[in-house]
Amino acid sequence: MLRWTVHLEGGPRRVNHAAVAVGHRVYSFGGYCSGEDYETLRQIDVHIFNAVSLRWTKLPPVRPAVRGQAPVVPYMRYGHSTVLIDDTVFLWGGRNDTEGACNVLYAFDVNTHKWSTPRVSGAVPGARDGHSACVLGKIMYIFGGYEQLADCFSNDIHKLDTSTMTWTLVCTKGNPARWRDFHSATMLGNHMYVFGGRADRFGPFHSNNEIYCNRIRVFDTRTEAWLDCPHTPVLPEGRRSHSAFGYNGELYIFGGYNARLNRHFHDLWKFNPGSFTWKKIEPKGKGPCPRRRQCCCIVGDKIVLFGGTSPSPEEGLGDEFDLIDHSDLHILDFSPSLKTLCKLAVIQYSLDQSCLPHDIRWELNAMTTNSNISRPIVSSHG
Repeated sequence: MLRWTVHLEGGPRRVNHAAVAVGHRVYSFGGYCSGEDYETLRQIDVHIFNAVSLRWTKLPPVRPAVRGQAPVVPYMRYGHSTVLIDDTVFLWGGRNDTEGACNVLYAFDVNTHKWSTPRVSGAVPGARDGHSACVLGKIMYIFGGYEQLADCFSNDIHKLDTSTMTWTLVCTKGNPARWRDFHSATMLGNHMYVFGGRADRFGPFHSNNEIYCNRIRVFDTRTEAWLDCPHTPVLPEGRRSHSAFGYNGELYIFGGYNARLNRHFHDLWKFNPGSFTWKKIEPKGKGPCPRRRQCCCIVGDKIVLFGGTSPSPEEGLGDEFDLIDHSDLHILDFSPSLKTLCKLAVIQYSLDQSCLPHDIRWELNAMTTNSNISRPIVSSHG
C-alpha cells in the first residue's frame, strides 16, 4: 500500500540538481535556483538529508590545502549526474552560465567529504548536460544528453570502468534509441531502461520541432545491443525532466514536463519488464504538485523526492519564464508500518500527544517541522 507520508518545506531550493542515497542519508549536489548568481564561479554546494531525523544540513565550503591554491571542487552546475559506487560518488557533466558544459570526472568520498579528480584514460565523452547515468557493478553508463561542442542531442553510450578508470565508447548493436536529453535511464538487472526525454523530429540537431517519446527502449549490457521491444497498449504521456527509479525489479516514473502539451505532470507509473506493461499507480495521501527537474532517491522502502520547478500559481502558466522553484520534500512509503499509519492519524486529527512516549513525540515533531535551509519565496504581490 503506497502512501505519501511526509511533506516538509524549507529544504534546498534546487532544480536540475543530482542526488544519491547513502544508507539513511541523501546527498544532493548543486542545481539551479532562479535569481541566484550563476555567472560567478563558485564551489558546488552539497546538502545532506537525514531520513531518520528528517533534517537537512549543508556542508561548509572546501578550504584550500595550500594557501592561494584553489581546492579541487567542481564548480556550481546543473544538468549533471551523480552515481554511487562503494563509498564514492562520481559526478560527471552538467553546465553553468560561464564555463558552459563540463566533461571532467569528479569523485566525492562520502566518509571524508573530500573531492578529487581521478586520472582517467580512454575515449572521454564530450562535455554535455541533460544526460543520464546509471551503474552496474563497478561500471557507470552514460547515455544521451546535449553535447556542447557538437551542439546537438546525443544517443551514444559511454561507459566508465571505475576499477581501471577507463572510458569506452560502446559500439552498440541493434536499432539505437533516438537522440535525446533530460530522459531517464534505470538499470534493472543487466538491462538499462531508457524512457522519455526531449528529442527533435528531424534528427540530432535542435530545430524547435520537439518530440517526447513515451516508449521504453532497452539496452542489454551483456550483448551491448539495443533490443527490439513490443508495443504496450497503455502508455504514460511522453515527457522530460521526470524522475525514474527501480524498486523490486520494476521501473517507476514520476512527474516531468511536455512542452508540446504545455503540461507538467505529477502522476506515478509502474513498468513491469516481465510483461512489458505500464500501470498508473495512485498512492494514498497527498503527493507533490505537478513538477519537473526534481530529484528522487530510494532509502530502504521509501522514496525521497525533493526540489524541482512548477508553473507559478499566481499566473497559472507553464512556460519557461513563469516557474516557481521548490524547496519541499516528500516521502513515498512503499510499505508503511502500523506505527507510521498511527502517527499520520495523530497528525491528521490533531490528537493529544501528551500521553505518548518521548520517542514517538520526537518523531511526530520531525514529521511536522519544516527545515530552514532556504527562505520562503516572497510573493511579488505581497
